[in-house]
Amino acid sequence: MTGMPTEPGTPADAGYAMPAEWAPHRATWISWPHNRETWPGNFEPVEPVMVQAVRVLAGSEAVYINVLDAAHERHVRHLFGRVPDAVHFLPIPTNDAWCRDHGATFLVRPDGGLACADWRYNAWGGKYPPYDLDDLVASRMADVLDIPRYRADFVLEGGAIDVNGEGVAMTTESCVLNPNRNPGWTRDDAEARMRDWLGVHTVIWATGDLEGDDTDGHIDNLARFVSPTDIVMTRADRPEDPHADALGTAFARLREDAGAIGLSVHPLPLPPPVHFDGRRLPASHANFYVGNTVVLLPAYGGRSDDVAADVLAGFFPGRTVVPIDCTELVWGLGAFHCLTQQVPA
Repeated sequence: MTGMPTEPGTPADAGYAMPAEWAPHRATWISWPHNRETWPGNFEPVEPVMVQAVRVLAGSEAVYINVLDAAHERHVRHLFGRVPDAVHFLPIPTNDAWCRDHGATFLVRPDGGLACADWRYNAWGGKYPPYDLDDLVASRMADVLDIPRYRADFVLEGGAIDVNGEGVAMTTESCVLNPNRNPGWTRDDAEARMRDWLGVHTVIWATGDLEGDDTDGHIDNLARFVSPTDIVMTRADRPEDPHADALGTAFARLREDAGAIGLSVHPLPLPPPVHFDGRRLPASHANFYVGNTVVLLPAYGGRSDDVAADVLAGFFPGRTVVPIDCTELVWGLGAFHCLTQQVPA
């Protein structure tokens, strides 16, 4: 249980809003992978990838890592050898590693106040029980930071939303309006919640789906804000790719909808197919994470790695784009954005 009381009303009532990911961070928060059922038969390569990512992030910001207990902390410390000074371990047990979705979504106020939205969490529509520990993680994060917490009465995951920091949010119907989250919700219902909880005034609805995606179409694997006025969206450059037609249609639709409010949409290549155990995995360069001085780019060993790095470097000139091989990591059906949560400065 949490010691912090839940705040009354909504975050927007108190002047809070979700900042863009590229706004300065106090820290990045991670729940260390431990659930072998998430990477069945291939867990061993996952932790070295996480060590690499944390070392990159720790060069310019604190990294908070949730661990199960003291024994788990010792194990993770051993993986690092020498733990970077910026890394801090916290005894917050989890069912799984996807901190973007089970963790708090942090909000800021013009006066510098920090708070968090604590969404109800049900493991992407009840797909992966148990998730009781994960549903408590956001409240534990609020306790650690000693900040106000707003507990939602609806289900939402951090990977289902993205914001430009200037009043616009982006999401997908296939996820947010899915009956396995909030039965009976309409677009109007969802948009009202996002205005109240993210402090936005406009919601853009994207479409698209990647084979192997178990989130029902999270936005962070499809399309992402890279500036207040720019979005990158996944496109399949190879006509033979089964995604080509659907993603092409989705791209055109998003370009039209975003263009209507003065935003531009740019293509981000889809990686070559990644398969494991006979399944195509939802490999996507859109699952990048923007740190204070770096951009962690999921890489998959093809030409698209370089193209995606060049695209992102153009939008983040003050940051170094760091490609890290996620061929093994994506067997868990996610990558760096799914595994991280930014704490605004």
